Amino acid sequence: MSTLHAVSGLAWLDALGPQRIRPGLSRTLSLLASLGNPQFSFSSILIGGTNGKGSTAAAISAILTAAGVPCGLYTSPHLVSVTERVRLLDRDVSPAHLDDALSLVARISSPGVRGPTYFEALTVAAFELFRRARVQTAIVEVGIGGRLDATNVLEPEVSVVTNVGADHLDVLGPTLEDVAREKAGIFRKGRPALVGMAGAEPGARAALHAEARRIGARLVEIPPLETPLPGDPLPGAHQQQNLALALAAARAVAPLDEAAVARGLAAVRWPGRLQTLSKAGFRTLLLDGAHNPPGAGALAAHLDARGLAGRVDLLFGGMADKDLAAVFAPLAARARRIVLVAPGSPRAETPETLRVRIGRPELETASSVAEGLRRLEEAGGDGPILVAGSLYLVGEVLRLRSGA
Repeated sequence: MSTLHAVSGLAWLDALGPQRIRPGLSRTLSLLASLGNPQFSFSSILIGGTNGKGSTAAAISAILTAAGVPCGLYTSPHLVSVTERVRLLDRDVSPAHLDDALSLVARISSPGVRGPTYFEALTVAAFELFRRARVQTAIVEVGIGGRLDATNVLEPEVSVVTNVGADHLDVLGPTLEDVAREKAGIFRKGRPALVGMAGAEPGARAALHAEARRIGARLVEIPPLETPLPGDPLPGAHQQQNLALALAAARAVAPLDEAAVARGLAAVRWPGRLQTLSKAGFRTLLLDGAHNPPGAGALAAHLDARGLAGRVDLLFGGMADKDLAAVFAPLAARARRIVLVAPGSPRAETPETLRVRIGRPELETASSVAEGLRRLEEAGGDGPILVAGSLYLVGEVLRLRSGA
């Protein structure tokens, strides 16, 4: 493979731009048909929800892999490298293999507005890679919503909705019931639809049930685990719901013994979510991509439970289209010192505007994430630096720390 060819697919993907959202299945279906419909070469579990769908997907993949099921995992977004989005047999796809699949998608794609979005192109490439790797089951995280998301071209054996929250109301709303109906679009007739019960809003819950009846899906409400699993595979009390869903989904597609479950849970990898990062000579980091009010609430509860409230310094930044005031408030109430920054995304809110939005004009701002992190490093303290507000911010800090 030539050097030019080795980067062409990834370069083409970058040129598409990751920010466009164009709901609909037609472009994805057309591309898959041109490839001979690789999505029919494996069974699948499709996971939607406002929060927790990635954690649930990663746990399912780890459990099934430990049980000997050849798995593919497709999630979004990535933190550091786009290769994180596709795992083959529980290993991140290599840049060369991802590039090769993307090069194929590029060759069969229409140009301009008729062509795929960044997410659609990656989805098609992932399914082609799953076929090449001969995976038995693909665990696939929905991008946004469900009904019109590119991943909904699958015919999943099991559908999962972790929860229904108020994110993306401009696209999926305007009400929570509307959001629930969009997420229920991943349900399939005669097949299990697993729904998380933790904090379920009555109207959204009723909408999920109504859609399941209309579609003919077998809706099963899954309560959170009552006691933490050994080894604390995914930190945080809120993960008890995600782990319960993961176990139920994995058991629905494969026979599992307790030893396989234990091995799988010990192997779960899901960085950037209550991730503790320690490195000699630097302050400990606590990284969490909390970017909406429920996520921030779960993070705040974790700080309280671990005795970290009042001891953390907060590096905070997020996307301009998020409810940043509501995300910020519970974290700021538990922080000692705060520095506002802008993650490296065109959608990021500037620190100066962020101060106004959250009503805290006195707060410290930094011109870059690196500068903000450096200031908090130098400040010292007996608690960790908390990095939160956006997965883009978490990813940038991970890149900085890995290169430090």
